[in-house]
Amino acid sequence: MENAWSRAKRALTHRLCISLTRTRDDVAGATSGQAPASEAVSLTPSAASGSRSSKKICAICLGGMKSGHGQALFTAECSHTFHFQCISSNVKHGNYVCPVCRAKWKEIPSVITAPAENIHGRARVNPINLPHEDNSINLFPRFSRFDAFSGHLSSFHVSEPSTFDDDEVVLSPSESHKDIRSEVSQTVEIKTYPEYSAVPQLSSKDDFAVLIHLKAPDGSCIGAQDIAGTATRAPIDLVTVLDVSGSMSGSKLTLLKRAMGFVIHSLGPSDRLSVVAFASSARRLFPLSRMSGPGKQRALQAVNSLTTGGGTNIADGLKKAAKVIDERKQKNAVCSIVLLSDGQDTHTISANRIHADYKALIPSTILRSAATGGIQTPVHTFGFGTDHDSVAMHSISENSHGTFSFIENEEVIQDAFAQCIGGLLSVVVQSMRLRVECLHPDVVLTSIHSGSYSSELHNNGQSGVVEVGDLYSDEERDFLLSLKVPSVFGELETQLIEVSYTYNDPVSKDVIKLEGEDVTVQRSENSDITPLMSIEVDRERNRVRAAEAMSVARMAAERGEFAQAVSVLEERRKLLSESLAARGGDQLCIALDAELREMQERMANRRRYEESGRAYMLSGLSSHWSQRATARGDSTESHSMVHSYQTPSMVDMLQRSQTFLPPDRGSPTPRPQVRQSRSFGGRFRLL
Repeated sequence: MENAWSRAKRALTHRLCISLTRTRDDVAGATSGQAPASEAVSLTPSAASGSRSSKKICAICLGGMKSGHGQALFTAECSHTFHFQCISSNVKHGNYVCPVCRAKWKEIPSVITAPAENIHGRARVNPINLPHEDNSINLFPRFSRFDAFSGHLSSFHVSEPSTFDDDEVVLSPSESHKDIRSEVSQTVEIKTYPEYSAVPQLSSKDDFAVLIHLKAPDGSCIGAQDIAGTATRAPIDLVTVLDVSGSMSGSKLTLLKRAMGFVIHSLGPSDRLSVVAFASSARRLFPLSRMSGPGKQRALQAVNSLTTGGGTNIADGLKKAAKVIDERKQKNAVCSIVLLSDGQDTHTISANRIHADYKALIPSTILRSAATGGIQTPVHTFGFGTDHDSVAMHSISENSHGTFSFIENEEVIQDAFAQCIGGLLSVVVQSMRLRVECLHPDVVLTSIHSGSYSSELHNNGQSGVVEVGDLYSDEERDFLLSLKVPSVFGELETQLIEVSYTYNDPVSKDVIKLEGEDVTVQRSENSDITPLMSIEVDRERNRVRAAEAMSVARMAAERGEFAQAVSVLEERRKLLSESLAARGGDQLCIALDAELREMQERMANRRRYEESGRAYMLSGLSSHWSQRATARGDSTESHSMVHSYQTPSMVDMLQRSQTFLPPDRGSPTPRPQVRQSRSFGGRFRLL
């Protein structure tokens, strides 16, 4: 009888091995990188849910397996399924490979003592940040799949805490920070350019322009370019808010996961990340966590668990992100939110969007921080495809001091993220305030062209301030002032204004001050001599007036007056071509003309405007008014304002993105790119 039993057991084992061998071949084919385009591309190994292997017999004990029969089951990352007790016993004795296919596991199960109410079914996954007992399961990753169709996590999920004070502790700044920073004396560079170097004594000017040019310190000198390290740059708390509604299915979700994989890869161990996913409702996937090795792995697994379905609730996604920021116990020096959506909010904004209050999408705490002029939480928004609500995305970014990028080609989403992250990981100036004081009693400050940066005039035009906010490494800002300059008698020089600033150094925590930079103009006795206009002032005036024309044209297009919109831009192109800078072949003027021409083409009719023209113009306005790079579709070839305002750290991160190999691909695949730029004239970066 014993021999017969042994023979039967061997025969059964042989048949099982044949079945599992076939399954192993199937799994090998399925994991060879030939996944359907609509499938999510794994960024890290994950448990397969659709294995075709036999689930009737455990390959370890040869016992039957069926859910709900009192035994927990474990499906490994190679897709083979076993009794949980059997496989955990194997692991306990040091066996970390699959008994069937010999694949080496990265997700190791261990024994758990199940609570009384969960003694049946699959092994319970211990959620992140819950303490582990000595015999608890540590099945990595500890995230459940986000079921976007219902807007909730699956049954594995443990309810979110009422307060998001479970953020991982920040790393203490190294003492070497001050040592390194003390060796570097660089501060924000300031230059001033009066419209004319001299004004006749007997002449007065009611609109005399003065350009103030700022340039942030070089990050390569202070370590801000050390993206992967923690030594000298300011660490960031970043919350990404990702749309996983039904319209994000297929290749969109695949590309989003790859882009997030690059973001996670680019963050350093001092940076902290939290991810919020939203469809009909929002869910925080994990708390603010340091992007060390284990933190990155958990983040990748969480992102890879996303599925799509349901509506679009942008307001709930931002509300959850603001809760993460507001309730954290500790803070890194820099903080930002990145929002991506391909649709229109279907829960907060009414279907009639003509008079929609888009501020209702933004949490009050973010609006308040944007209004105070102190440390802010900008929301950088990314409109994905042609169906997103570009007006809503632009409004969110504008009211939080972020930027709006239009991702016309979905394949450049990673590059668009990379450009933004390159800036966020190089913040060298925070809460900068620029102050202007008139020095001559009859000189009056009449206006400050500051774009999206708030500015005020005080004391009847005797002084003014601009809230500049944050600056990235090597980033530049230009502000054009208008002054009333009086006529004088016998004066050879008139003192116009004094310029000063203060800002916070995010690494050393020092307050940096520049006490005063005087701007003067010579007064000539000969009224017949007309000095040349400053090319720098003329160039900046062209940029400001082009942006103003874009705003006027957009409003005409919104009224359905597309011919009028095109005419406004055509008139600006004509005036631009007649300017001093343009006649001298200035490259900025060439780029502005190309951009205006591109906008004319995109608002030729209603269909073209609603398809891409509106988003293109809003992204352009976001870039010009904030003087910060944004991504957007562009068909111009040799010159493009799309590449203006790029900083070296942005270009560096773009290069990394375009050579980055996701873990699911063995070699790079050709794809459209957000083109890198070369510097021209020290101010703009143009192709």
